[in-house]
Amino acid sequence: MVAWTILALALGGPSVVQAIGTPLGFGSSTTGGGSAPAATPTSNAQLASWLSDSTARTIVLTSIFDFTNYYGTASGKICKPWTCSPNPQVAIDQNSWCENYQPSAATGTASWYVSGTGYSYSLKVGSKKTLLGKGSSAGIKGIGLLIQNADNVIIQNINISDINAQFVWGGDAITIVGSTHVWIDHNYIKNVGRQFVVTGYDPAKAVTISNNVFDGRATYSAVCNGKHYWVALFTGTSDTITFAQNYVYMTSGRGPHVGGTSGYTQYVHLVNNYYVSVGGHAIDSQVGAVTLAEGNYFNTVTTPSVSGSAGNEYFIQSSSELSACQSALGRTCQANTLLSSGSVSRANTAVLTALKAQSAVTGYSPMTASAAATYVQANAGVGKIN
Repeated sequence: MVAWTILALALGGPSVVQAIGTPLGFGSSTTGGGSAPAATPTSNAQLASWLSDSTARTIVLTSIFDFTNYYGTASGKICKPWTCSPNPQVAIDQNSWCENYQPSAATGTASWYVSGTGYSYSLKVGSKKTLLGKGSSAGIKGIGLLIQNADNVIIQNINISDINAQFVWGGDAITIVGSTHVWIDHNYIKNVGRQFVVTGYDPAKAVTISNNVFDGRATYSAVCNGKHYWVALFTGTSDTITFAQNYVYMTSGRGPHVGGTSGYTQYVHLVNNYYVSVGGHAIDSQVGAVTLAEGNYFNTVTTPSVSGSAGNEYFIQSSSELSACQSALGRTCQANTLLSSGSVSRANTAVLTALKAQSAVTGYSPMTASAAATYVQANAGVGKIN
């Protein structure tokens, strides 16, 4: 294990605990709370206050902070878009979603926890914040993090879980909207109603999402196969995101979904991730997407990348695709590996042209897919850095 960097200040003053390592790719200049002295909150209210204020902070969690019932419960209309069995997710009728998008679905009523169900019921994270977990059993439960209009945020080594997992619109684990310099690293996320990570329509720029475990094992699923569908959704007007060295396990879709709005562009580098037991699709590049997928290892993935979608994607497999990538980016590129997985045919060279100007991509040094698979299985998630 690697120890946190602890700097003893003169004359026995407080120690400074900083995040381990340096983010790769787009988020490489992220510093979070910098050298702000470390402090551990003693209550949910204090944690919420420290995260949202304007003070540079390093916040260290030593246990699970449970916000499940922090805002109480609510009851209301739901709809049932999925009729599969067993245990399909149902959808909260948030902003009349059921009427607008699932008018033919059966309806009913249900109760859920309010925590996580909207921006007002999430933990808001302000600028210049580092949130760290100690060991492997620290984090938050029943609520997600909202990084909105913030600059310089690091979230490292925490667990996020159990946010209304039965309900679509029950809550996202991490939302990044209108923010810059964000590093999401070495976390473990499981059992949420919606996305593990999502960006809003305002741009999420200079973002790195690395070394996380996205555990899709689920009782409730949109496709009733025990695998979570909603991994990641990147939809901002001009997102720049590195998605690297993550362990994506037992999921069924959106791993990630990139784009979807005409006139918006998302530059996304998917590199050295390990996908295993994905009972559906992994990558889904829609309109606006500029997605480079290299050095990823797909192990038993039904559809590594959705074909026929409108986005631009360069998914490296052949020697000619490697050569074209290397010529365009001026560095060594790496092919993806497909083991017991579906086939892919997506190599739009417009991606390479667009990414020539992105130093976060041209300056990246990817591992081979095989090396990445070994590295991710040994190093992703909580408890690897302390």
